[in-house]
Amino acid sequence: MKRIAIIGGGIAGLSAAYELAFQQRAGAPIEFVLFDAASRLGGTVETVRRDGFVIECGPDSWVTEKPWARDLALELGLEGELVPSRDDRRKTYLVQGRALTAMPDGMRMMVPVQWAGVLDSPLFSWQAKLAYLREPKLAEQLKTSALDAASSSRDESVRDFVFRHFGSEVADTIAAPLLAGVFGGDIASLSARAVLPAFVALEREHGSLVLGLRQRRQAGDAPAAIFTTLRHGLAGLVEGMESHIPASGIQRGMVVASIERTGEGWVVHRASAPGASHLASQTFDAVLVATPAKTTAKLFGAIDERIGELLPQQSSSAIVVALAFSADQASVMRIPRGFGFLVPQTAAQYGPYQPISDDDMEAIARRALLACTFVDQKFPQRAPENSVLLRAFFGGPSVAPLLTESDATLLKLAQTTLGRIVGKLQEPSIALVRRWPDSLPLYEVGHLNRMAELDVRMSQLPHVRLIGNAYRGVGLPDLIHSGRTTARELVAGLIGS
Repeated sequence: MKRIAIIGGGIAGLSAAYELAFQQRAGAPIEFVLFDAASRLGGTVETVRRDGFVIECGPDSWVTEKPWARDLALELGLEGELVPSRDDRRKTYLVQGRALTAMPDGMRMMVPVQWAGVLDSPLFSWQAKLAYLREPKLAEQLKTSALDAASSSRDESVRDFVFRHFGSEVADTIAAPLLAGVFGGDIASLSARAVLPAFVALEREHGSLVLGLRQRRQAGDAPAAIFTTLRHGLAGLVEGMESHIPASGIQRGMVVASIERTGEGWVVHRASAPGASHLASQTFDAVLVATPAKTTAKLFGAIDERIGELLPQQSSSAIVVALAFSADQASVMRIPRGFGFLVPQTAAQYGPYQPISDDDMEAIARRALLACTFVDQKFPQRAPENSVLLRAFFGGPSVAPLLTESDATLLKLAQTTLGRIVGKLQEPSIALVRRWPDSLPLYEVGHLNRMAELDVRMSQLPHVRLIGNAYRGVGLPDLIHSGRTTARELVAGLIGS
């Protein structure tokens, strides 16, 4: 009987445990234990269901075109729970001063697939509109300068990639806020190959992103809806997977202090609480490490320091503030029709950079606000009829001082900050705050090359694998896919060895 340890109970680690339980039921001679320091599995995936509101505390959906989250939902018997986004209401706004300006219809991120909305939009200067019109004419030139295939060592920043196609205005005004909430960080340092693989592939094939997307659209490749979620919240995936894992296979509130390679396999040293002096040890034949990058680096520090050096060195923190308003409260509010708004972190938005006093929390909150989702409009059945559900996202380099503020302070700051943009808000009937420190590793330029070297080094360590959002994807489908695939490969290697 082969014994496997999983360290970390976020979506990747939980997906691995679910897959191991499946393999176990199919007759694989394995035992496994999932260790997680928290009392709740799922990591940032958490749903609060209250008074008819379905409130996501972390991610609220997945990208439909990636199949692995949907496949898992179907396996778990959640087909009736699948809900597509209301794309007929898909309008996203950009904050300019205190005003909201709608992004043009027919855009795929920063790339237009139709001209009318772009050429008529007050969002762009004539120079930006000209840059959009010129991009298809530069197809051959862009194809020549395209990033090579994934095995190449050449990379560039997201900003440089977008700049080559559309210029600085589109890069800073559109691409930067669109990507800040998804991947975190500054587009001037994020890797184009790691963050925009689909667009990099389009460039290699077509040169022009505009022409490439139009050809794909004509071929009918666009998904029925951009986003998919579950009717009663994404916690349904966590609850479904957990229900298929034997109780003996989960140990909550267990901090893994270190791992050690011995002649018998891998020894996992764990404690019942952070900083505990007494460590209990167990020996396993294999280990799946699904911890954040900083924790992973510490675990491998005594085994191979280079592993830690290859992992993402920077990560971004986030604060989610959800505000739910009853129908009576919402009746005096004027929330625009659409999915929500983004806040460009540019000089055009805030003026020339000026230091902010550490005690000027309102100014810090304004600077740290990245986006707000109008949840009741993005998905059906997220709120009672005529009610309003808003989720504000604070992040970026300015968010650090906010992480230590009380929930009451953060709620007040969120109301004030959002009120400056959408109009004065009522006192919400439900309000909650979640802090996610260092939750999103930053894929900086050269990331995939470092991952290739990491793969080589890890291949020299028997029966130990790394999964999670520090490697090749941060979305739910990517994490589910990596957790399950790696677990299957590990079992095949153990049984065959």
